[in-house]
Amino acid sequence: MKKNSRNQTKSRIVSAAWKLFYQYGYDNTTIDDIVEASHTSKGSFYHYFKSKDALMGSLSYLFDEKYEELQGKMDPDLDPLKKLTLINQELFLMIENTVSVTLLSQLFSNQLMTKGEKHLLEPDRTYYRLLRQIAIEGHQKGVFRNDLSVNDLMRAYAMFERGMMYDWCLSSGNYSLYQYSRQILPLFLNSLCR
Repeated sequence: MKKNSRNQTKSRIVSAAWKLFYQYGYDNTTIDDIVEASHTSKGSFYHYFKSKDALMGSLSYLFDEKYEELQGKMDPDLDPLKKLTLINQELFLMIENTVSVTLLSQLFSNQLMTKGEKHLLEPDRTYYRLLRQIAIEGHQKGVFRNDLSVNDLMRAYAMFERGMMYDWCLSSGNYSLYQYSRQILPLFLNSLCR
């Protein structure tokens, strides 16, 4: 099986699983449901995931699919701050509309407890490649402070977003993640600028 085809199969499994988790809940979704919804086989499922629990860390793949989509649609002439605002707003809208607070909480819990791979921190994710590109561009255009390296900028931004999502989970989603970020993100981004 070619690499692109394997990635598409895994992506279909992840996308189907998270849609089912959102619609029916994690506990009410079976591996058979996921296999049927993804139009794959149990063998394919077990090739990529040891169990349904192993899917909990895969939400970052779903986020990265969104970032890939945005990267393809994003105007390259947009100011770096507007690019960061766009990716933040689109992600948080997606989370509010397709990822329950319970599932996002389980993802954070899973990432905190795992001794293995921490998908949210994987440096090869589309998310970090996109952030690196924007941070480099922001430095070149003189938007960001000189005393902050590209890695400092990426880390600060990623921590800001994770902190917002974590707080949203702690608050049981009793406010709009998207709306609150619209208020707070400009203040945070301003602290990174010259």
